[in-house]
Amino acid sequence: MNPVIKGAAVYLFLLIIFRIMGRRSMAEITTFDFVLLLIIGEATQQALLGDDYSLTNALIVIVVLVGVDLVLTFTKGKFKVFDKIIDGAPLILVDKGVMLRIRMKKTGIEEDDILEAARMLHGLEAINQIKYAVLERDGSISIIPADKGDCPS
Repeated sequence: MNPVIKGAAVYLFLLIIFRIMGRRSMAEITTFDFVLLLIIGEATQQALLGDDYSLTNALIVIVVLVGVDLVLTFTKGKFKVFDKIIDGAPLILVDKGVMLRIRMKKTGIEEDDILEAARMLHGLEAINQIKYAVLERDGSISIIPADKGDCPS
């Protein structure tokens, strides 16, 4: 198969897989996640290069991967709907001290993840001290502390 077609196909496949895995997977990488990424990298190399380990083929594949990334970046900049499909949108996980459990389950975020972010960012110890917890596009969790009297005790 042509290295240009292989490169574009593998790029799009990995984009879909990592999009399905969710934002948290890239924000809080564990040792297991790192090993998995190494294995994916090796499998991807085998798929892209196959039996042709020439420098020319490798350079073509690299140019194709970077080119597809540039095209997607340009497209995301022009079409906001496409940007939301590829990168997602911020998602509120805690609203005025109330955990939105369906959203948390859908994104794979646990209460402990939110409390860890609250402790690290603002020294907060309980969910009721959080006005909003937002899962950002990059997988990080932003915390907006509650003012006194804002949230239920």
